[in-house]
Amino acid sequence: MARDEILSRAAIEGMIADGSTIVIYENRVLRVDKWLPRHPGGDKIVFHMVGRDATDEINAYHSYESRVLARKYQIGRVEGVWENFIPPIQGGRFRKLDQIDEAVSLTEPSSSGSSDDEVCSTKATTRGKSTVSQIKVAPKDKKKEVAGITYASTVLETSMGEDIFAAYERKQVERDLEKYPSLDYDTQLMITRKYRELEQKLLREGYFQCTYWGYGRECIRYIMLASLAYYFLRKEWYFTSAFFLGLFWHQLTFTAHDAGHLAITHSFFWDNVVGTIVANFIGGLSLGWWKRNHNVHHVVTNDPVHDPDIQHLPFFAVSTKFFGDIFSTYYDRILTYDAVAKTMIQVQNWMYYPILCFGRFNLYRLSWEYLLLGQGPRQGQAAWLRYFELVGMAVFWYWFGYKLVYQTLPSAGIRIGYVLISHIVTMPLHVQITLSHFAMSTADLGASESFAQKMLRTTMDVDCPAWFDFFHGGLQFQAVHHLFPRMPRHNFRAAQKPVIEFCKEVGVQYCIYGFVDGNKEVIWRLGDIAKQAAIFADCSNHMVQEARATRKIEGM
Repeated sequence: MARDEILSRAAIEGMIADGSTIVIYENRVLRVDKWLPRHPGGDKIVFHMVGRDATDEINAYHSYESRVLARKYQIGRVEGVWENFIPPIQGGRFRKLDQIDEAVSLTEPSSSGSSDDEVCSTKATTRGKSTVSQIKVAPKDKKKEVAGITYASTVLETSMGEDIFAAYERKQVERDLEKYPSLDYDTQLMITRKYRELEQKLLREGYFQCTYWGYGRECIRYIMLASLAYYFLRKEWYFTSAFFLGLFWHQLTFTAHDAGHLAITHSFFWDNVVGTIVANFIGGLSLGWWKRNHNVHHVVTNDPVHDPDIQHLPFFAVSTKFFGDIFSTYYDRILTYDAVAKTMIQVQNWMYYPILCFGRFNLYRLSWEYLLLGQGPRQGQAAWLRYFELVGMAVFWYWFGYKLVYQTLPSAGIRIGYVLISHIVTMPLHVQITLSHFAMSTADLGASESFAQKMLRTTMDVDCPAWFDFFHGGLQFQAVHHLFPRMPRHNFRAAQKPVIEFCKEVGVQYCIYGFVDGNKEVIWRLGDIAKQAAIFADCSNHMVQEARATRKIEGM
C-alpha cells in the first residue's frame, strides 16, 4: 500500500473492522498496531483515537520529534475534512469490506460506527445490557433537535413510560446543546481552525518555553519545607514535622505533573528522570501510572464510562449513569453500584472533604497495581522506566516507611498520627484535582465535537490572586492546561487572556469560579446526584414492596 495513496472511508472502516488500529493525523492514515506496546503514554489513549481525526490530540501531547516519528506508520491519506468514526472502545461498530459492498449494493444506511450528518452515537456497556445514547441532529444545525436517549441501567419508569434517569441525562445534553455552539461540521471546523491558530500564536510568542526561574523559586520552597520537616523531627515535635512533610509532598506534586507532560525540558529522557525522582523516590507514587491515567483523562474528559478521574465508586458519582453498573473501559471491569455505593452516594456531598483526606492512600494502591501488573509499555524507549520506578518505590518505603516512621518515631500511636497528618495535609491537592471537573458537564455530545470545545465544556478554571498561585501550583488554570497540556504551568496565567479572547471569538463559554464558589458548585453537583440516588433507592424499595405484595396475593 503506497504511503500517499488516497484511501476511501470504506477501506478505512474495513481495516478497523479487521482489527487494525487506524488513526487520522493531518490527513495521513496511520496504522499504529506496532506502536501500541511502545507508546509511552499507554495504549488506552490510542484506542480512544481509532477512526478519528486525532490531529489536535497528537499535536497537543507530543513533541515535534514524536510527531515526525508518527509519520513512519503512514499507510495512505484521506481527502477533505474527515468525519469521525466512533472508536470501538467507545462502542462504535464497523463493517468489513464485503459487508460494506453488500450494503452499498442494497442501498442500506451506514453502520452505527460511522459519524454522519444524521446520528452521532455513543455506547456504554451495562451488566447484561447495552446502553446507547443517540443525539439525532439536523444536517444544518446539530443543536436544535434532541431525541431518543436510551438508558438501560434500571427498569424504573415514570408514568410516561420513560426512564427517570434517561430524562435526567437528556436534560444535561439539552442544556449543553443550547449553551455551546452548534455541532455542525462547519461550526466545529471553524473552532478547530481558530484553536490551531491560537496554538501557533502562543508557540511563536514563547508560551511553550519553560520559565526555569519559576522552578528556582519552587526549589527554594521545597528545600524550606523539607528542612522544617526534618528540623521538627529532630526536635521531636513529630506532628509538626508531619505537617510540613505533607506540605512538601503537596507542593512537589506539581513538578511531577509537569514532568509527566514533558513540560519542563521537553526531553523525554530528562523529564521522566526528574518526574520519577520526584514522584517515586520522594513521594512514593508511580509517575507511569499517573501518565497512563492522566492521558486518558485528557482526551475523554468527564466521560463517566471512559474517564478514570471521575470513576470513584463507591464513594462519589457525578452522573446518574453510575447507577447502572457501567463498564469502565479504563479499568476493564464493571463499576458496581452495590449496597455500599447506594449508601455512600446519598451522602457524598457531606463526605466529600473527609474522604479526600485519605486520597493519597488510594494513589499508593493504584501505583503498585500499575507497576506489579506491568500495565505500562514493555517495549521501546519507555520500557526501562518500570524498573526505575520500582527502585524508586523501594527507596521511598525504605526512607519513609522504615527509617522515618518505624525507626525514628517512638511509639505506635505517634507513628499512626504522623502518617495520618502527613497524608491528610495533602488533601487540598485532591480537592483541586476534582474541583475543575466534578461540577462540569458529563454529557457526551458525539464524535463531531471539536477537541477545543470538549475541553472547555468539561473543565473550569479557578480564580485566585497571582500571589496565591503557588498554593494551587498554577494548575488552577485547568481549562488552559487542557487546551495546551505541554505548556509549562508558570505560563498559564499569561496564556489565560488569549484563551479568553479565543473563547469569545468562537462563542464557547470559558468557565471560571473563585475557589469558594467553585467548591460550592462541586458540592451542589454532588448533592444533586445524591438526591437522584435517594430517588433511585425509594423507587427500588417501592418496587420491591409491590413485588412482594403481588407474590403474596398470587399465593393466596
